[in-house]
Amino acid sequence: MTTQSKLEARRWVVTGASRGLGLAIARLAARNGDRVALFARGENVLNEARIIGDNAIGVIADVTDPSALAGACEQVAERWGGIDVLVNNAGLHRGGLIGSLSLGDWQDVIDTNLSGPLNCVRAALPYLSDEGSIVNIGAVVGLRGFAGDAAYGASKAGLVGLTQVLAVELARRGVRVNLVIPGMVSTEMTAGISPRAKAKLVESIPLGREGTADELANVVWWVAGSPYMTGSTISNDGGLLCRL
Repeated sequence: MTTQSKLEARRWVVTGASRGLGLAIARLAARNGDRVALFARGENVLNEARIIGDNAIGVIADVTDPSALAGACEQVAERWGGIDVLVNNAGLHRGGLIGSLSLGDWQDVIDTNLSGPLNCVRAALPYLSDEGSIVNIGAVVGLRGFAGDAAYGASKAGLVGLTQVLAVELARRGVRVNLVIPGMVSTEMTAGISPRAKAKLVESIPLGREGTADELANVVWWVAGSPYMTGSTISNDGGLLCRL
């Protein structure tokens, strides 16, 4: 276990950080003077870390590979002395009605969205500072039903339960575990939604628009630094859950 003065910059690990929400979170952490390790499967993460600057490092790691994650977290700890914030953001979406969804697609989504965060926590735990923070990124579909989203919805619903269990298990160390639920946020993952389906969904949002990656990053930043919050589910969805 490692400890760190509250006056020092925090040390972040953000998965799925080569684009979208993960990259926005990483950029915000670095702008605020913290150090951040960007984890992703593709080599592009190395370039994104270089662009951010000296406060960032890029690490190629797949959240479905426990041994790769163990090595990646060890690399971060060797460089910075430990980890203070873990953001489990990496995600995979593959849709299909229950009768046509392939078992391969189902397993790939579960492996990434549910087993992936567990793998990351297990890899980071030896280096996670006491009173550290874990922020899991959920989804509206983990709390509400959407046709064609059996795999994604099940994985994100499972993440709700995993967050609750980890919050209890890690509380003895002062480690906080919370879940942030974005609504309709414009990213590469949501780019595949048809214009008709997207327009219908936006109509359901009380605030009448999509969110942005930067808006979600601000919420993750706040949750990560909230000293008395654990086991909580925080939605940042423009009011979408209120209407569904």
